[in-house]
Amino acid sequence: MEEKLFNKGFLTITIINFIVYLVYYLMMVIIAVVAHDQLHASFGQAGLASGIYIIGTLVARLIIGKELELIGRKKIVRWGAILYLITTIAYLFVPTIGALDAVRLFNGFAYGMTSTALNAIVTEFIPEKRKGEGINYYGLSTSLAAAIGPFIGLLLLNATSFRFIVILSVILIAVSALALFAIQINNVQLSPEHLAELKSWKISSFIEFKVLLIAGVGFLMGLSYSSVLSFLASYAESLNLVSISSFFFVVYAGIVTLTRPMSGRIFDRFGENYVMYPSYLFLTLGLVVLSLTHNGVTLLLSGAFIGLGYGTFMSNGQAVSLKLVSSHRVGIALSTYFIGLDLGLGVGPYALGALHAMLSFRELYLVSATIPVISAILYLIFYHPNKIKKNAADVSSNKGLA
Repeated sequence: MEEKLFNKGFLTITIINFIVYLVYYLMMVIIAVVAHDQLHASFGQAGLASGIYIIGTLVARLIIGKELELIGRKKIVRWGAILYLITTIAYLFVPTIGALDAVRLFNGFAYGMTSTALNAIVTEFIPEKRKGEGINYYGLSTSLAAAIGPFIGLLLLNATSFRFIVILSVILIAVSALALFAIQINNVQLSPEHLAELKSWKISSFIEFKVLLIAGVGFLMGLSYSSVLSFLASYAESLNLVSISSFFFVVYAGIVTLTRPMSGRIFDRFGENYVMYPSYLFLTLGLVVLSLTHNGVTLLLSGAFIGLGYGTFMSNGQAVSLKLVSSHRVGIALSTYFIGLDLGLGVGPYALGALHAMLSFRELYLVSATIPVISAILYLIFYHPNKIKKNAADVSSNKGLA
């Protein structure tokens, strides 16, 4: 009999993850506008207020990746949710741009702390034989939040006020925090050997080397996708397609919702290569179509292809990371993977923005389209999971003989 995937724990953690990411994307898309209009910040200062968040997130991922199993998943995720709640409330009390920067930094840390713990905890509720499918369903919560969050944020900012948005975010996070205290969360039982390994202050205590390739590919894919997040609005304006462009992420979310379960089943049945290579292809295709677009139909078509590309890669990259490590290294492995992804999304706007000074939007998207091709080549050359497993097995047998 097939083990049940949609159990109470899995559904609860997935919904909480959706809320955590929804608030992140909701605030990310409006914070620069709020800083400029309400705190009279310059565009440079407003950009810093938006981007400093990612610094807090990266610091949290590094620290929590190491400490997650030592302190315990239960404590980390619960305290992370409380800190996320407190730092979100703090948005109501930011008289200056400096105060906003500080709040954004700590709010980013709390988000990184909570999301890193959730990514590890959800694996506990996924049957082993349905890991790919489960991670894809779980990842759907992130993809939907990425599409719905910016839409709701801009809609509410125009219809209500920043204060209303903060209060709504606080209520959502408070409900999530209460749910985390109500649900049973088990900590990983560490052997003395694993405990000593995690307590040591080596690079491997913070970074999972087995996942570095996927994290590096994640960096490149995030870098490529950031061209869409950063410049789509300006590009659409230059094409007089502003009204139709608001549906770009709706199409993106719809495609991801429809295809995510299928890609998870393909991952489990046929292996990761059958979903990873198509993700590189579709992201490249989507960016090429975007660079050539002249009307609303091709703009939305590019959104569908990009959803099939980046949307598929996000969750399956996470599933690959889980496949490569043992349970006591899950926290560090996922932290390493998401550091790569977050860095790509964070560096992209600056790197591609500098490139835009020399290139048109169309040329910029063509350049971005080459990045997934590079990712595919690196993956082809360096990703050999069977060798990794064999090396791990050899190490285990040698220890047994000793």
